[in-house]
Amino acid sequence: MNSSAPDSIFRWAPYWILAFVALWPTVGVAEAVMSLGALLGFFLMVWQKLAHRSTWLSREAWLMTLVFFLAYWLPELFSAFDAINAKRAWREVLFDLRYLPFLWLIALSVSNEKGRQLIFSGLAIISLFWALDGMMQVLTGFSLGGAMTEDRLSGIFGSDNLKLGLVLAALSPFTLDWAYKRGGVWAWCGVALLVGTVVLWAGARAGWVMFGLVILISGWQVLGRKRLLLFFFASTLVLLLSYFASPELRARFERTETALAGETGGVDHALSGRISIWKTALKITADHPVNGVGVRNFRDVYKQYADKDDPFISADQQGAYHAHHWLLEVLSETGVIGLLCWMAGFFAMWRAWQWSPPKARQLAFVPMLACVVVAFPLNTHLAFYATFWGGCWLLLLALYAGCLGARDRFET
Repeated sequence: MNSSAPDSIFRWAPYWILAFVALWPTVGVAEAVMSLGALLGFFLMVWQKLAHRSTWLSREAWLMTLVFFLAYWLPELFSAFDAINAKRAWREVLFDLRYLPFLWLIALSVSNEKGRQLIFSGLAIISLFWALDGMMQVLTGFSLGGAMTEDRLSGIFGSDNLKLGLVLAALSPFTLDWAYKRGGVWAWCGVALLVGTVVLWAGARAGWVMFGLVILISGWQVLGRKRLLLFFFASTLVLLLSYFASPELRARFERTETALAGETGGVDHALSGRISIWKTALKITADHPVNGVGVRNFRDVYKQYADKDDPFISADQQGAYHAHHWLLEVLSETGVIGLLCWMAGFFAMWRAWQWSPPKARQLAFVPMLACVVVAFPLNTHLAFYATFWGGCWLLLLALYAGCLGARDRFET
C-alpha cells in the first residue's frame, strides 16, 4: 500500500468526526458513519504501530482513551453474564466494542493544532446552524425538521426526536468558545442569547441546567463577575418575553414551580414522573446489587418493580426504558461493579488533568467543560448506554483525552 494513503486518511479524519455529529438528527445514518469511523480508527492505529508513526497519537492520549472506554464498556461485560435479557445485553457488549477504535479516531483528529481547529470550529458551526434553524421554528413554526407539532421546540431533529435542547446545551462550550475567539465579548453574548433562547424553547429542563452551568463557568471566564450579572439581567428579559409568548413554555415553568411545594407528589409532577422511575431504579438495584439486571435491561424488569400507581405502567404502557439519571442507570443495570468502573474513569479524568501541563489543560478545557455539564449529577439524563447519548458522551471523552494528550501540549 502507498505509504501516503494512511497519511491522507489521517488528514481527513476530522471531517469524518464532523460528519458523524452533523448526521445526529438522522440517528441511523450517524450510527453507520460511526461504525465506519471505527474501522478507520482501527486501521490508523495499526498503521501507526507498524510504521512507527509516533507523531500521530501520543501514548498518553492512547492510554486515556483506553481507560475511558474500559470504564464504560467493562460494566456492560460484567452485567451480561446473568442479565435478565441476555440476548440484548450481549448484543450491546459486542456492538459497543466499536467505540474503542472510534475513540482512537477522535483523539487522533485533535492531536495537532489544525485538527483541533477543524473539530472545534466544525462542532460550533453545526451547533450554531441547528440553533438558527430552531430560532426559525420559534418565529415561523417551521424548521428543516418540519413543523412544530409538539409542546416544545424540535428543530432539525423533528417532532418525534425531541433532543434539540440537550444537544445544543452539550455542544454549547464549543459554540461559545468559537464565538468569543472570533468576535470577542459581544459575539459571545449574542451567541449565548441565541442558543439559550432555543434551549429554553426546546423545553428540556435537563438542557436548561446544562446550559446554565456552561453560561456560569464560561461567562465567569469571559465576562467577569460584573458583566456576567449584566448578561443575566439581559437573559431575564428574554426569559420573560418567552414566558408570555409561549403557553407551552409557560406550562412547563408552572409545572417546575410545583417542586417548590416540597411535597413528593409536587416534585414528581415537576420532574415528569422521574421520582417514580428513580424509586423503581433503587428497588432494582437493591435486588441486583452486584452487577445489575444487564445493560439496557431496565425496561424488561420495570413493571415487575414499579408501584401499582406508577404512571409509566398505566393503560398500555410497559414502563420506562431507562432510569433518567446516569448514576441510577449504572447502578440498576450494571450494579456496584459498574459504578466502581465509572468512578475509576472519573478519577482517571481528574488525575490526568492534574498531571497535565498548563498548555494541555488550556487545550482540553472546552471538552472538559462539556463532559462536566453532560454528567452533572444534580440533573436528569438521557440513557448513557443508548447509542445516541452514549456516542455523544464518548465523543466528548475522546476529545478531552486527545486534547490533554496532544502532541503539542508542551509548547508555549
